[in-house]
Amino acid sequence: MQRGEVWWVEFDERRLVVLLSVDDASGIRAMQVVAPAGVDISGLGVDVRVGAMEGLPFEGVLRFAIPRPGFTPCTWLTTVSRDDLIERAGVLSSAKLSEIEDALRLGGQAKEWTPATTAKLGEIRDALRLGGLG
Repeated sequence: MQRGEVWWVEFDERRLVVLLSVDDASGIRAMQVVAPAGVDISGLGVDVRVGAMEGLPFEGVLRFAIPRPGFTPCTWLTTVSRDDLIERAGVLSSAKLSEIEDALRLGGQAKEWTPATTAKLGEIRDALRLGGLG
């Protein structure tokens, strides 16, 4: 097992995760592959697309929320053990890993929210209420 591999794990159901670091002592840091957003999330988060190019059975994203003061964003970062890993599904290219590193750095930075960002968040909330996010 190594950084950049994509594995099936069993959480509440079978899901794909990308291994971000492999350390048996503290567990394996991984990020869950989720469905792409159905709306533009720029300013609120970053989606790194993964799919057929990486050997995966479907198109998905790794989603990195951009934090703001007083708000803890939902993330799909998790820690798993070797025993949680069911089957290897693919591997990411070094270019895709660089994209993930950039998104992790951006997600770790505090961001001042502007009125435009707040309006975009409202659009996303409306889309969620109407079932518009995939």
